[in-house]
This record gives sequence, structure tokens and C-alpha cells, in this order.
Amino acid sequence: MPESKEKAPKVINKSGTLKMTDKIAATRERKDIGGRRMGRNNRRDRVKPNDAPKEFDEVTINIDRVSRTVAGGRRMRFKALVAIGNHKNKIGVGVAKGNDVTSAVAKATAKAKKNMIVFAMDGETICHEVETKVTGANVLMKPAAPGTGIIAGGVVRSIIGLTGVKNLISKSLGSTNKVNIAYAVVEGLRQQVPRKDWETTALKAQKSTPKPAKKADKKEK
Repeated sequence: MPESKEKAPKVINKSGTLKMTDKIAATRERKDIGGRRMGRNNRRDRVKPNDAPKEFDEVTINIDRVSRTVAGGRRMRFKALVAIGNHKNKIGVGVAKGNDVTSAVAKATAKAKKNMIVFAMDGETICHEVETKVTGANVLMKPAAPGTGIIAGGVVRSIIGLTGVKNLISKSLGSTNKVNIAYAVVEGLRQQVPRKDWETTALKAQKSTPKPAKKADKKEK
């Protein structure tokens, strides 16, 4: 009689069902309800997300609910204040309204990208003291020694945290409107002048000193 071939042992799960071996699983085709073959690369859970680092980080500083009275009643909307930066010397602030929070934040982020500025820095702090006023908000910013950190309020801290400034002393004077304070901070960073371009007392005196007039050459008769 011919010798009987040895059968592979059956592997059974804890639930009592037959477990598929690796060899069978590698050759098995997956099909959808219509009988069409499913490609493994086309599955949604197989698509790898985009892990590329973002160029700018964004922070939603404030979200307000605003209303507008129209003929049919009150129209409710949302206003978002967003700041973006690259943790170096680029910063931008945007304000926008939308029917929901998501659309308001998206519009504000787009506005912030359009209105970005590049400011001068002195190491890890600002170049000089500056005081800026936007409507009722008045913001004072001073450079600080290394190791001081960011001594500032909520809005100023959120914006400065998106830049490369690590040491700063700030004081918010006047209005507490967050939008005006944000614009005042951006204006203060815009006014920063590098140390090499400062107009010192010697340079001012040199510019104010009149130049001696040139003597006209007398023609000999």
C-alpha cells in the first residue's frame, strides 16, 4: 500500500475556529462585496500620512462669538485670532470670522500667512526697547539678559513663543483687547533695528556738522 502523506497539524484559535497559516494568508486574495479584488495599497488604513514637518506653527489665541442684528433676527458667527511663526524671525497675526469655529480658524490662518513679517534679533532677544500703541492698546517690550525667559502676559507670551526670542520683558498698558495687543506686539517687532544700523550720538553729530565750502580758484589775469 502507498505510504500516506503526513498532514500539517491544524492550528485552532482559543475561540475554536481554524487559524490561517502564513503561507495561505500570503496567497489569499481579498475581495469586496462585488467580488472585485482589493489591492492592499489602495486601502485607506494602508495609506501613510504626510509626516513632513510643518514650516510654521500656529496658535489660536482667542475665539469669540459675535452677533449681528438682521431683518430676520440675530446672526451668530465666530471670530478667531490666530498667530503663526517659524520659531525664528518670522511672525504673523490674522483675525477672521466664520459660521463655525473651524472655518474661522482656517480663514484667520490664511490671513496670518499673507501678513507675515521678518524682524531683526540680537541673539535670543530683541535689539532694543520699543513701545507701540494700536488704538487703545499700549505694549512695552524690553530686551533681557540670557536666562531671564519671557516675562509677559497671555497674548504677548503666545506670540513671542512662536519666534526665536527666548529672553524678553514686556508690559501691557491701556486696553485689554486681545486683537489690539496682538497687532501692537507685531508692530513692535517690525520696528526693531539691528545694532549696526543704530544712529549713535557721534553719527548724528557728524551728519549735523556742515561741510566746509570749497574755495573757488582765482583765474590769473
